[in-house]
Amino acid sequence: MAKEEPLTLQATVREALPNATFQVELPNGHVILAHISGKMRKFYIRITPGDTVTVEMSPYDLTRCRIVYRGDHRKRRAPGGAR
Repeated sequence: MAKEEPLTLQATVREALPNATFQVELPNGHVILAHISGKMRKFYIRITPGDTVTVEMSPYDLTRCRIVYRGDHRKRRAPGGAR
């Protein structure tokens, strides 16, 4: 039996919970639990409430997901602006 591909979605972090677990809100309004992927944990990538993240969900359990990418949370400077 072939393994099904995970669903990839954009989400917004609502709350940080213990043990690198977060509550994230999907675009459809559902709030689910998410944990950090191993590479993000290894390289100490920090996630704070309000960050936009990319999550992967298993088609078998739609109540949990894994955070695989954090969006660019830094403010962009205007071209030619002061540093």
